[in-house]
Amino acid sequence: MSGSISSSPTNGNPTNGSPSAGVLWAGDAAACASRGYEVQQLAARVASSADQADAALARLSGVEMGTWESPAGRAYRTALSLQAASLRRSRTALQEATAAVLRHAQAVMLSAGRTG
Repeated sequence: MSGSISSSPTNGNPTNGSPSAGVLWAGDAAACASRGYEVQQLAARVASSADQADAALARLSGVEMGTWESPAGRAYRTALSLQAASLRRSRTALQEATAAVLRHAQAVMLSAGRTG
């Protein structure tokens, strides 16, 4: 029965009630599927954060005030530019994190459906 899903608590091992090697109980498969869904929800939240970073970048570009030619105006634009660069790096990291979390969710879901 190795590699199969069973709802039997003893799973063919009446002496101590522990499962045979390689057997995934039906309850375990359901728990894995539930965890996979939760991980997918986490990926959606991380993706939403990346979208929020994009929106913040768009708002940042709207306040650059390119008409200011004074030293204060140049310093302001420099500070905005540094913040925008940091926000772009953060957005990229969030996008990469989203992809990693989605890969993990897929692995969890595959392990839930694996029957051997």
